[in-house]
Amino acid sequence: MRFSIFILSLTLVWPVAEIAAQDKPAEQSFRLAGMFANNMVLQQNTDAPIWGWTKPGESVEVKPSWSDETSAAVADQDGKWKAVVKTPAAGGPFSIEIRSAEEIKTLKNVLSGEVWICSGQSNMQWKMRGFGLDHWEEERENANHSQIRLCDVKQTIALQPQDDLKAKWSVCSSKTVTNFSAVGYFFGEQLHQELGVPIGLISSNWGGSSAEAWTSREVLESQFPEFDPALEKLDAYVETHGVLFPNGKVPKKTFNQRSPTVLYNQMIRPMVPYSVAGVIWYQGESNVKHPIQYRKLFPAMIKNWRDDWQNQELPFYFVQIAPFRYRTEPLPAALLREAQTKTLELPNTGMVVTMDIGDSGNIHPKRKKPVAQRLALQALAKTYGKEDLVCDGPSFSSHKIEGDQIRLSFENVGGGLASRDDKPLSHFQICGSDREFQSATVEIDGETILVKSENVSEPVAVRFAWGNDDEPNLMNKEGLPSSSFRTDDWEIAPKKIVRPQKKEK
Repeated sequence: MRFSIFILSLTLVWPVAEIAAQDKPAEQSFRLAGMFANNMVLQQNTDAPIWGWTKPGESVEVKPSWSDETSAAVADQDGKWKAVVKTPAAGGPFSIEIRSAEEIKTLKNVLSGEVWICSGQSNMQWKMRGFGLDHWEEERENANHSQIRLCDVKQTIALQPQDDLKAKWSVCSSKTVTNFSAVGYFFGEQLHQELGVPIGLISSNWGGSSAEAWTSREVLESQFPEFDPALEKLDAYVETHGVLFPNGKVPKKTFNQRSPTVLYNQMIRPMVPYSVAGVIWYQGESNVKHPIQYRKLFPAMIKNWRDDWQNQELPFYFVQIAPFRYRTEPLPAALLREAQTKTLELPNTGMVVTMDIGDSGNIHPKRKKPVAQRLALQALAKTYGKEDLVCDGPSFSSHKIEGDQIRLSFENVGGGLASRDDKPLSHFQICGSDREFQSATVEIDGETILVKSENVSEPVAVRFAWGNDDEPNLMNKEGLPSSSFRTDDWEIAPKKIVRPQKKEK
């Protein structure tokens, strides 16, 4: 039964793709970029860009209702204009009047508050409409928050960088929330409750997408030559067929949401430089086959976005992949989790560990709310400076061999190390120089852990929760779990995957 549910869920979150057109109209009409619409939220207390297109050389004026100041811009040779307005402290509703020589557009019901991008693959895309989500009916009925605004970016593939996107802003209600990201909504709800300000959530995600799909061509070409063949395939298709797919649909086995740069081109680049407070991200399952590459690729993607927004301190909080019974992967999923952990070396990042709230039989765990609440803890503690908040679980920091045992030291122990189920700590292994790992007995000793085995007299290394679907019980007393980790840095060879042969008819 679990297996059938999993297959159905993949069908639900992978809609037929569309392709973006690169061609521009012969003469630009006066219009705003797709990010700007009624009900939107602008980042508070900042210089917020507002942009669009009109006839080249034409002047545009932007007049917000919260100020007597007017911002002016002149369209360049391509017809693009950009004005900058100083946004007020959190509040609203406001209106913004945008005037060209021939037309006036007015944005209504605009709020000033905190704006976050919610991106990644299916576990971020997963909707609030109920399938596989715990307590969804009650959550939906309680989702009437007029100061939370939801922005859905249309899922579209683009073979070349685009200038604009399609997005829809709506006021959060029991009706509008059903088709919105569950993790995104619960994250925004928690911030709204804690900060007491309007929250804007921009959902730009796609089930099954890879990190390279969300990364620019320039970054991939300069740092990842292994993607060159795929990028050449994009070029060959454009040269032969142009940028439009027949009937607006992507040919099967040609391009999809895992193809390098195709989502960045359409679903991130045109959003820049919309002012945001930060990014939350839930992705990694589609890159689990290439964990060593992900050590470099994921940080490169984050830096790529920060370069675009010209903000190297842009907060970026992400979710570590949950335990799952990967059956056909040559390398342990713990290596992908390790790559995600190494990404914390970048400043202003944070990682949510989900070792205790996954589902080993379903790659889409139902418990989305605790994931979102842990993301909110990261933001509240690290972006909004809420003191006395423990936002991380125990993080392995060092080890020391002491006779026949190994002592592990941790950071982020909070109120102390603990067992989630009050049972002995589980999923620890230890080995000697033969590198044959044995099950270990474990003892908490203050802020350290002692690991040993009667089968290993001279220990060398420890691994924790190294199995794909391990669900260990190590946490701190605040209830936040520890990530899988290892004390060694040995190269792990891919295992040979033996696939069952098909029976002859």
